[in-house]
Amino acid sequence: MEQIWAPWRGKFVATAKYEGCIFCELPKADKDREMLILHRGQEAFVVMNAYPYSAGHLMVTPFRHVASLESLSPGERREIFELLAKCETVLTAAVKPEGFNIGLNLGRAAGAGADKHLHCHIVPRWVGDTNFMPVLADTRVINESLVETYDKLKEYFK
Repeated sequence: MEQIWAPWRGKFVATAKYEGCIFCELPKADKDREMLILHRGQEAFVVMNAYPYSAGHLMVTPFRHVASLESLSPGERREIFELLAKCETVLTAAVKPEGFNIGLNLGRAAGAGADKHLHCHIVPRWVGDTNFMPVLADTRVINESLVETYDKLKEYFK
């Protein structure tokens, strides 16, 4: 059996889990590169997923701690959707995907890992990007480090 070496993932796997809400804590750190925050709007921000499904997997989330769409203010709804459109533009230019999955998992039963703070995923996709690794080894192969992807995408958010 061959080995796939991705040492940059070990840091994230070994990191202690947040005791509070990760989406509330990330922006407070004021260390955007370290926290993988690409853009701060007035009511929402764009952050890279530390455990991406593919290179460039982003999340858009409100600063305010809310768990449902109905709890969002009209301004938050508007800005989240505008940021999703911006992410589509940025990802198209930077990583040239052939499509996107965009979605929300509302509640633990729906698959939300952080179920108390709404966040929307935007995942770049390529034809044939799924293979045997997720099925047989429960492993995804990402083609570059998170920091490399961050630096590439950050230029487009300026």
